[in-house]
Amino acid sequence: MFKKLVVAAVATSFTLTASVSYAGPKAEVLHWWTSGGEAKSVAVLQKEFSENGGSWTDMPVAGGGGDAAMTALRARVLSGNAPAAVQLKGPSIQEWYEEGALADISAVAKKNNWSKVLPASIAGHMKCEGKWCAAPVNVHRIDWIWANASVLSSNGFGMPKTWDEFNATARALQAKGIIPLAHGGQAWQDATVFEAVALGIGGANFFHDAFVKLDKKALQSDTMIKVFDQMRIMRGFVDKNFSGRDWNLATAMVMNGEAAFQIMGDWAKGEFLAAGKVPGKDFLCASTPGEGFLYNVDSFAMFKVKGSERQDGQKLLAKLIVGKNFQKVFNLNKGSIPARTDVSLNEFDHCAHVSAADMNASSVGGTLLPSYAHGMALRGAQAGAITDTVTAHFNSKMSSKDAVAMLVKAIDNSK
Repeated sequence: MFKKLVVAAVATSFTLTASVSYAGPKAEVLHWWTSGGEAKSVAVLQKEFSENGGSWTDMPVAGGGGDAAMTALRARVLSGNAPAAVQLKGPSIQEWYEEGALADISAVAKKNNWSKVLPASIAGHMKCEGKWCAAPVNVHRIDWIWANASVLSSNGFGMPKTWDEFNATARALQAKGIIPLAHGGQAWQDATVFEAVALGIGGANFFHDAFVKLDKKALQSDTMIKVFDQMRIMRGFVDKNFSGRDWNLATAMVMNGEAAFQIMGDWAKGEFLAAGKVPGKDFLCASTPGEGFLYNVDSFAMFKVKGSERQDGQKLLAKLIVGKNFQKVFNLNKGSIPARTDVSLNEFDHCAHVSAADMNASSVGGTLLPSYAHGMALRGAQAGAITDTVTAHFNSKMSSKDAVAMLVKAIDNSK
């Protein structure tokens, strides 16, 4: 029923006629980047748009990690008045395309050589049945481990390269009264740690089979049992007050030396940098043990709009989003790296250089993988089924075998 309503609404929007003469490119942009560096970065895009003759209408919707924005979007689309560009990512892009709501921006992509400057895996998320329908803003790496440099060096430890080494280091630090792992007991944080552990223990092929293909053989394998075994060990490394803690407060624990490590995406780096901490000196960054690269890509999907002014504005906006300047400035503020592989990283920090090199190597090696925990690999019901299982296991004495059985059943019920 919703699909019929959306198609009808889009059709209605195309019957509207403009009553004013062409006044240049226009774009209404719906997003939920409403604070800090994100807001500054959006302002840069708005300034670029204006300098290129465009008229920008900002539609920021705060709250719910984008949930409130999606509610506003549905109302706009159903009324036949969709914004030109909307912050979306992962399977959500495809879902809106299936509703008949997205525009084709392949001409912009072709003219600006997007296929040559974007990793193939990431470009795939921006296409709908082979047509470009969205523009990528950045690449967040998920499988990072952050550490307090002083805590490690003063106790004779370096960054762990294997999970066994992580466990040994964590136990030694715990014996000295240091919290090994700063963590917030929220479902998405549990899922973030879980998928990093799964990639490290199972490898890229296992991760793809389990969390992209939802292959039952992988889901109920001995490898998955080992993943939950490691999660049980990880549970012993967090402090008793972890429940409900926000991620940035966990980052602060590492920052002030209360905890040694945090496993979190590279937005955590923004917290360190905002506090004046220097990478390599005050804090350390490395990929979590194992090979591969888990990514989360922010992007803007382009919705069908009526009128040459709005359509031209949409094309200009798409061009600027993937342009080198915005890709650089936005990601310097956000903590992520440019989606484009040809943007100079001279102004970026050491961690960003590591991330970019690893992304390029993983793209070539076939180990560049979409994060399930951050909405890139799966649709909501399936991702939620996995996370519910992970959190239930992490917060109980459930055995690994029982967790695997629960996982398989939950995914089956979500389809």
